[in-house]
Amino acid sequence: MMRYNRLLCAAAIVAVSAFSASAQTPAAAPVLSTKPMSNPPRTPDGRPDLQGTWNNTSVTRMERPGNVSTLVLTEEEAVRYEQGSHWVVNARNQDSEKVDTSAAPPPGKGSDFNLLRYNSFWLDAGNHLARVKGEVRTSWIVDPPSGKLPAKPGANKAFEGFGSFDTYETRPLSERCILFGRQAGPIMQNAIYNNNMQFVQTPDTVMILVEMVHEPRIIPIFKSKADVKYRPSVIKPWFGDSVGWYEGDALVVETKNVNPAQVQAMISPTGTLTERFSRWSEDQILYEFTVDDPAFYTQTWKGEMSLNRSAQPIYEYACHEGNYSFAGILQGARVLESQGRVPSILVEGE
Repeated sequence: MMRYNRLLCAAAIVAVSAFSASAQTPAAAPVLSTKPMSNPPRTPDGRPDLQGTWNNTSVTRMERPGNVSTLVLTEEEAVRYEQGSHWVVNARNQDSEKVDTSAAPPPGKGSDFNLLRYNSFWLDAGNHLARVKGEVRTSWIVDPPSGKLPAKPGANKAFEGFGSFDTYETRPLSERCILFGRQAGPIMQNAIYNNNMQFVQTPDTVMILVEMVHEPRIIPIFKSKADVKYRPSVIKPWFGDSVGWYEGDALVVETKNVNPAQVQAMISPTGTLTERFSRWSEDQILYEFTVDDPAFYTQTWKGEMSLNRSAQPIYEYACHEGNYSFAGILQGARVLESQGRVPSILVEGE
């Protein structure tokens, strides 16, 4: 199956030199405001204006790495951490490799993205830790203070399986290009590429279009939380059933009833995700989220993320065009089974 990065092939040739240079010597991270703007821009109907294209590319991830003990780093500590980031190191190593481009790519090892198994040119995992509220953050999670998910043992068994090889209908949703889920949520996250999203507001709806697989969140807006109406519970939409309302200068979105087939969702079908979007500055949205889900977690947990303005529009994500691989995938599984072997799949990075 072919997956296309948002970069256009024609532009890719021109950009090779600049990309390689930036991978070797990452540009300085932007210095952002430590206080929210007092009077955010507004839509014609007086709501806080969140419209535009935003981006959450960063080496910061949901959980704090085991070798970091604090949520906030100094700028000096951040530089040292960033230079040792997996994706920065990967790009640097690939840049220094002398590869015979006329030969077959060398074999990869498991989930190792080094060498040409997944060329770093096509990745956009970021070079810097996120700046949230003007601070360098080592995780999106802010509570618990450990920066770790308070997951119950055995919670979300769906993460352990990616679909059987019985038929194309039982293959993973991402492999079938139905949805990936990480960027669109629940919870909206960053990944190794395609971290852009577009916000569009009308008086009665907010639409968030995520670049990865062009996944849209269509959120009806109500006067207040007391006025919200969910779909019938028998309807279990991808990304969950989301409703929204405004509280002062923040858009609040509440999500429930996630489709149980969405295995990368971070809440159960009985859990609740509450998100708050507010303008922190001209060039940044503060994204806050709270997860209340006793089925998956031992406690309510919270996080904060920065969405930074993007100067570029969202390009097409063409995932399933010319996909002739399923016959080979299923046939290969039959061959393994005839040999008494069990076919397996390892999904990394998406």
